[in-house]
Amino acid sequence: MLDFLPEAMREPTVLAIPFFVLLVVLEWVAAWKLEHTEADRPSQHDERVPAPRGSYNARDSRASLLMGLVSIATSAGWKVLALLAYSAIFAYLAPWQLPATAWYSWLIAFVGLDFLFYWEHRIAHRVRLVWATHQAHHSSEYFNFTTALRQKWNNSAGIVMWLPLPFLGVPPALVFAAYSLNLIYQFWVHTEHIGKLWAPVEFVFNTPSHHRVHHGSDIDYLDRNYGGTFIVWDRMFGTFRPETYRPTYGLTKPVDTYNIWRLQTHEYGAIARDVRAADGMRARLGYIFGPPGWRPDRPPEISDRRDGAARCTERAVR
Repeated sequence: MLDFLPEAMREPTVLAIPFFVLLVVLEWVAAWKLEHTEADRPSQHDERVPAPRGSYNARDSRASLLMGLVSIATSAGWKVLALLAYSAIFAYLAPWQLPATAWYSWLIAFVGLDFLFYWEHRIAHRVRLVWATHQAHHSSEYFNFTTALRQKWNNSAGIVMWLPLPFLGVPPALVFAAYSLNLIYQFWVHTEHIGKLWAPVEFVFNTPSHHRVHHGSDIDYLDRNYGGTFIVWDRMFGTFRPETYRPTYGLTKPVDTYNIWRLQTHEYGAIARDVRAADGMRARLGYIFGPPGWRPDRPPEISDRRDGAARCTERAVR
């Protein structure tokens, strides 16, 4: 079904779509049977009352699905550009060329891309301009399988971060395949219906428990657990945080909209407004390249924890 595409551009994620749909339906039925319905949920507009565990909101899920569909088209465009650059690097600059059919080439591609994904993901949370491309994925106040499909439309940061792979002789087709497999793996970790797993699995791999922490806007959970497939990167580089209570999902400053264009672009507008109002080049650069929440009149330890994040609920994990 993908034969009409060049080999390097064929997407394993397309083949996974039926399984994504099946899991969304199963999770939605489970949530409905557990009576986690929107009708029973208190208003969140002022007090940020958390959604019932594992629940769905029709408008929120629709926004996530639409953002995922658009991201298929936009990511294809970015990959066309990446294919040109990666092919040139692989052909003319790589000191060697790994065989595309060798098992070790796939292993290097998959582990190497996950390592680079960790650092790209970490940068996305610590540099506001890159955060603007990523924040839409964190904008839902629900945590379910449709949240996994709430993908960014600007993949430029990832494209740049993968450059070491073709430089090391990884064929471009394997780079794209490894990233697709990485995304497929990350789908299942977006759920509240799976608790903590066997300890060795929790130690090595990203799991729903670890990723719930990553999506939490509580000050204890901010900027933690960046790993895609492997959580060992967070353990190695000091960004790991275990789940000790149920997170409050969503952004620290809610956007309060289901408009997918605004969800994707509002942070760019906020950056532009801050830059226009800034006094001096230092402040302008800080608003662009500083961490989210950075202000010139605040010490780093306050700015770095995000504007509006000074709440820390103590709800026990059930």
